Amino acid sequence: MESHRPEDPLVPAQSPVEEEVAGAEEEARSDGIPETASAIESEPAQPAEDPVTNVEDSAQEVEVDLSQEKKQTEPITEDAELDHNEAPQATHESKDAHTEHTEEGREQEIVQGEDDQQELEPELSDAEQEEPAAEEQPLVRPWLKYYPDEVPATLTYPDCSIAEFLSDAAKRFPDHDAVYFMGKRVTYREVHVSAIRLAKELTVRGVAKGDRVAIMLPNCPQAVIAYYAVLFAGAVVVQTNPLYVERELEHQLKDSGASAIITLDLLYDRLSRVRGEIPEEGPIPELRHIIVTSLKDGLPFPKSMLYPIKQRKEGFRSNIPYGKEGVIAYRSLLKGTGPNVSLPELGKGDELAALQYTGGTTGTPKGVMLTHANFVANSLQTSAWCYKAEDGKERFLAALPLFHVFGLTVAMNMSVLKAGTLILLPRFETETVLKTIAERKPTIFPGAPTMYVALINHPNASKFDLSSINVCISGSAALPLEVQEQFEALSDGRLIEGYGLTEATPVTHANPIWGHRKIGTIGVPFPDTDAAIMDPVSGKLLPSGELGELIIRGPQVMKGYWSRPKDTKDALRNGWLRTGDLATMDEDGYFTIMDRIKDVIIASGFNIYPREVEEVLFEHPAVREAAVLGVKDEYRGETVKAYIVLKEGWQVSRSQLDRWCRERLAAFKVPQYYAFRETLPKTMVGKVLRRKLAEEDMESTNVLGDDKE
Repeated sequence: MESHRPEDPLVPAQSPVEEEVAGAEEEARSDGIPETASAIESEPAQPAEDPVTNVEDSAQEVEVDLSQEKKQTEPITEDAELDHNEAPQATHESKDAHTEHTEEGREQEIVQGEDDQQELEPELSDAEQEEPAAEEQPLVRPWLKYYPDEVPATLTYPDCSIAEFLSDAAKRFPDHDAVYFMGKRVTYREVHVSAIRLAKELTVRGVAKGDRVAIMLPNCPQAVIAYYAVLFAGAVVVQTNPLYVERELEHQLKDSGASAIITLDLLYDRLSRVRGEIPEEGPIPELRHIIVTSLKDGLPFPKSMLYPIKQRKEGFRSNIPYGKEGVIAYRSLLKGTGPNVSLPELGKGDELAALQYTGGTTGTPKGVMLTHANFVANSLQTSAWCYKAEDGKERFLAALPLFHVFGLTVAMNMSVLKAGTLILLPRFETETVLKTIAERKPTIFPGAPTMYVALINHPNASKFDLSSINVCISGSAALPLEVQEQFEALSDGRLIEGYGLTEATPVTHANPIWGHRKIGTIGVPFPDTDAAIMDPVSGKLLPSGELGELIIRGPQVMKGYWSRPKDTKDALRNGWLRTGDLATMDEDGYFTIMDRIKDVIIASGFNIYPREVEEVLFEHPAVREAAVLGVKDEYRGETVKAYIVLKEGWQVSRSQLDRWCRERLAAFKVPQYYAFRETLPKTMVGKVLRRKLAEEDMESTNVLGDDKE
């Protein structure tokens, strides 16, 4: 799933967060107290934002020279058309009945009459009228025969709010730990009571149904409570990255029209600068309420008492004007009896649950409109895939940030659906993760490839007991075979690669966990999810083995982009989501991502796919990480440049890497330039920001000459 971590390149050089980090880590480790601001920031090379492969990339229509003639689409067996934009109506109690299916029913699902053909022709804009029109084409689902017997081809989705998962868990397992954070345990009853209380405080302050409320918090109990409180208030969650600089923060708050924000004391100064000296006359006058919490509010005694002392010792001085300018202390809202106010009817179905902003790896972040039906569907789809998971018994390790859609769905929503315990880590730090796994015994650990790379490369990894892990779902980037094999040997768990994107809530594909896996592929579509390969120029569906754009439809696909009707029209055509990813489907229905359409390198007319070159580089024993992109070349138009991060203690020359690649790649694919770095810029879930590398390359003078072998 693809579905990525700390976005170091987005953090200002002297941000309040970084100042809080300085000098605090060493003492915090010895005292067992969270490292103040560093609780927000992960290790530079590790994940801590877009479940999943290419999650944050927005779907866009892009024409690309595929450098090979497309074959005419051959007749394919047609099956019944499914309208995935509306979830079937059902009661909430029906969620356990979704596993019922028969082999006969599955066969009928694979092949049905030709009377229900789905027209896949994209709606053409005026500028596209001269392009070949797509024809009505049949669709097959060969992947269904590879579903484990326990996984149905179609599910039943309750017509409810995603917040009802918490209410249900609180009724069934009131005293079970919902959250574990730095030694503090919070039960489902406590989370539910606090969320309802906070929802009433929002309501009494004028937050109405449909209003947007931003949440800018690292992983902590308050982040879980705030998420459900906003939904209980009938409002729309706007998850906001705590690492955003002022420009990015202003864009998201202004674009979403958020009327309130729940944030951390460490981040208040940044938010205050965005609001301006006179907030009602500033760039975001709609933002009327600022609810401020502190990490100490989620810590157990005595850490909650020691934490403020550490903050002062490290130079943090709170100048927060509580009681003025709409600023309220989070803790004060949860004291006493609370307001006597009725909450609005919960949102459900096609009503918005969240505006989830894309990671911005290819441009300005866009607000993805995700509905309650989207979240309910993707949570149940993921649960069906993890069919061995038991209610009330699982422990989910949340090293992925909850403000990212991968962590939100696969960690938090899944944990609450299964009434599991969510083990929260405020930041990804390799040794802390290893210790947490050994001590807290998580059973499910969703992550990004860079996380698993960091764990298997830790010098003391073999000394930690990781045997509690049963399932790891990897997203945000390609999962190298070597990483998969080494991590599975280390943990005895199953590590599978999947795919998703913000626009699909986010998961659409995964390899079967306990079934037929194909290494190097993203697996097969989830239940009720259709996927196909389309010629991005003609709009025709392509047969197996052909390279084209991956398109997807299903109940988890977004409603559209917030206030961007043209972008929505470009991305959604007749219910199909254009992902912008180049992929193939084999004869068994397993999909392989080649690259983003935008990332394809065209050198002297030849197409070069960065992922293929990166895989070859990753196989070198000295290479820890690699990123490849195209740079301008006067003769070839574009040529290949590789950015390399070496394993600790290893050295390798450019000529050695050149020989390695020439033995494994066609000559035109071999990198012409190599740049060695200590880290690669990444999103919060570990996806490499090629855009940042390209910007750095353009700003550098003589870098190509310096890097060329």
